Amino acid sequence: MSQYVFKMPDLGEGTVDAEIVAWHTKPGDAVIEDQIIVEVMTDKAAVEVPAPVSGRIVSITGAPGDKVAVGSPLIVFDVGDSAVADGGAGQTPSAARSADAAPSKTSSGATVSPPAVAAQAPAVAAGLLAARTPSAATPAMARQGRVMASPANRRRAREAGIDLATVQGSGPGGRILRDDVAAATQHTAQSGTVDADLAAETSEIKVIGLRRLIAERMSEAKRNIPHFAYVEEVDVTELESLRQHLNLSRTPDAASLSYLPLVVMAVTRVLESFPQCNVLYDAARGVLVRHRAVHVGIATQTPDGLKVPVVRNAQALGLWEVAAEIRRLAERARSNRATRDELVGSTITVTSLGKLGGIASTPIINAPEVAIIGLNKAIERPVVHEGAVAVRRIMNLSSSFDHRFVDGYDAAAMIQALKELLEHPATIFIPKVKSK
Repeated sequence: MSQYVFKMPDLGEGTVDAEIVAWHTKPGDAVIEDQIIVEVMTDKAAVEVPAPVSGRIVSITGAPGDKVAVGSPLIVFDVGDSAVADGGAGQTPSAARSADAAPSKTSSGATVSPPAVAAQAPAVAAGLLAARTPSAATPAMARQGRVMASPANRRRAREAGIDLATVQGSGPGGRILRDDVAAATQHTAQSGTVDADLAAETSEIKVIGLRRLIAERMSEAKRNIPHFAYVEEVDVTELESLRQHLNLSRTPDAASLSYLPLVVMAVTRVLESFPQCNVLYDAARGVLVRHRAVHVGIATQTPDGLKVPVVRNAQALGLWEVAAEIRRLAERARSNRATRDELVGSTITVTSLGKLGGIASTPIINAPEVAIIGLNKAIERPVVHEGAVAVRRIMNLSSSFDHRFVDGYDAAAMIQALKELLEHPATIFIPKVKSK
């Protein structure tokens, strides 16, 4: 028996280990070269790792949630002639290929060498998802070869007890989409293969992959950053009037305006007077990096967790450009098509819960930034306006600041300046007069 030991590849500069997200093979299985064998995640990348050779699996290292050091044995192949023949590959392993330099595939299907994998953001863990109707609501016969599905859909299938090899994909090239997994799950439940008594019991879900990464970063931010929270009430009656007017006059190809693009525009104006809030803290060097350009992170809820795509150089964009970019980035984040450059580099974050915004919130700072601004729900209520009771549209701004670097006075002053712009929205678009 001739064995080939495949070691955990170096997935990028500074990577010392990788977490096993999911195995797609087990000891005894025959695999062919380039077949996806395992999904792994580091703090910098999430990748699907293909088999470097054809053969039969002898052993694997680690279970989902376990971390394996770079350079440690990950999987052992039997690459003898009989193993290859049994696998049906009809191929012999390439002697020129090194296990340590084996290429990896991103979840979108692109092949990259290990150093290039570092350019993939952790938030791009899942592959392409599309809202399509599955071609069949019942599982198909098990098929041979690679099953094409994103990590998120593989996870959903595992949790539902679905074998993806029996699911007919409706995506490009037979790729299995979310709706395909949902249809297979529904069929399984209706066929009675899921025991009702067991379904009522509790289950344990291991915190791995993107959810683990989010949990670690949130914990680190809350533990290391002394948050100063400030909530301000804003009368957005005039802002709502402007929003409705602009929506009525927009071009057919333009998306409907929400408050978010208007708030982003106002934030870029306010930061001209409060540059200490457009800062990143480099903890390793003990340095505050102040930015002139405003790269606004837009906190976006996705099926796989919270992601923060970035509107770059927002201060140089017009309102409709900001709105279009927010929409584009949100769609890419939710469909797991956002690139690393679209998910990193923000200098301040704006988050909105939309209709679920509640009265107030305490958003957690997106480190290494020093400020985050949250939009709460806008509602009409009676208030005293110009000496009389009137119905006005009111919305709260909930903000958090890193109190180590932004004093409470400056934080409150910044939010009040933002309030002033939003209550008189025409001033958002009036260029600031520079003093001579």
